Amino acid sequence: MDPTELEKLLLDTESDRSERKESMAEMSKICETICSFSNDLANNQKPGYLFIGAENDGSPAPFPITENVINQLAGIRSDGNIFPFPILAVQKHALHGGEMAVVEVHPSNEPPVKYKGKTCVRVGARRAVATPEEERRLAERRLHRSLSFDRRPVPGATIRDLDIDAYQTEYLPNAVAREVLEQNQRDPEEQLAALRLLHPDMETPTAAGLLIIGRDPAYFFPGAYIQFLRLDGTEITDPIQAQEDISGTLKEQCLQIDILLKLNIKTALEIPESGADIPKPDYPMEALQQLVRNAVMHRSYEGTNAPIRITWYADRIEILNPGGLYGSVTEANLASTTDYRNPQIAEAMKILGFVQRFGMGIQLSRKTMEENGNPPPEFSILENYFQVTLRSTT
Repeated sequence: MDPTELEKLLLDTESDRSERKESMAEMSKICETICSFSNDLANNQKPGYLFIGAENDGSPAPFPITENVINQLAGIRSDGNIFPFPILAVQKHALHGGEMAVVEVHPSNEPPVKYKGKTCVRVGARRAVATPEEERRLAERRLHRSLSFDRRPVPGATIRDLDIDAYQTEYLPNAVAREVLEQNQRDPEEQLAALRLLHPDMETPTAAGLLIIGRDPAYFFPGAYIQFLRLDGTEITDPIQAQEDISGTLKEQCLQIDILLKLNIKTALEIPESGADIPKPDYPMEALQQLVRNAVMHRSYEGTNAPIRITWYADRIEILNPGGLYGSVTEANLASTTDYRNPQIAEAMKILGFVQRFGMGIQLSRKTMEENGNPPPEFSILENYFQVTLRSTT
């Protein structure tokens, strides 16, 4: 952040690259501004700047810029309300005789970016919800940039391979804000394209579309299922107690595996000094959910037909998914850094309610395992695979 440019933008008239806020009182408007800068409708190809702690004329407002304020603003990136994730940096600066928090927001490579289902744009100094034509322009801009696997069209697939009824009743109401739906007169094909479930050619589903609302995802992706194996012992060669292959859409897989996990958890009664019985599971359900859903979200579907494998031994559970670490994630920063091989699938998991906040799965699993008395999860980076091992309390 160049101090000279910041000072100039701060004191200039608000534009499609700058906005001032006296405080953090209106977080929704702050998020809308970040979303609109990310979309860069004017195609400035330059960052937008949000000044927190600034009056309308650019002078400092009586609002203390604390560490908590900086952390709150930085947390907007990954709280799941703006998707795809905004590219932003937050710093405290001394400007115009006072301290301000400055949020620098870079244009997204994958527009349209949405905040709670709304595509926010900047029209001069005004924030607005994008019109269908503006959203189409943003989508066309995205086509000129590289697409992740889950946003690519799938050759041979047609819109008939999508379950439009499930899309309209289960996915769309959660993906797009109600007021936008009420005003939106677009055809289903245009809606599907705007949500990246259909290629903008209006004929070919994307990989995400087939995995999320496909009639038969496994037809196009044979490895898109979860293999569950329960063994009576501690070795892979021990007798099999239960075996099941879970297929269908990502939603169907998550719901079915939840049921299966609950059925296999054993709960004993622990009697503390108070004398009251306390249920004690051998594994906490929340930890299992977080790690299995992480596997569904982050697995690779390219170059492999291998499923996610959950092997439940007498003393441990191993969760193995195709695809190693991705992007900026390393073994050292695994718990604190998030990157997405499948950003559209990640967005869908949030929309469908299977992810509450991005980047928290490993931390939550560690916390709940510790609270339940289990050893911490063990993470292994194998060639083209990622494995998590959970050990029982017994």
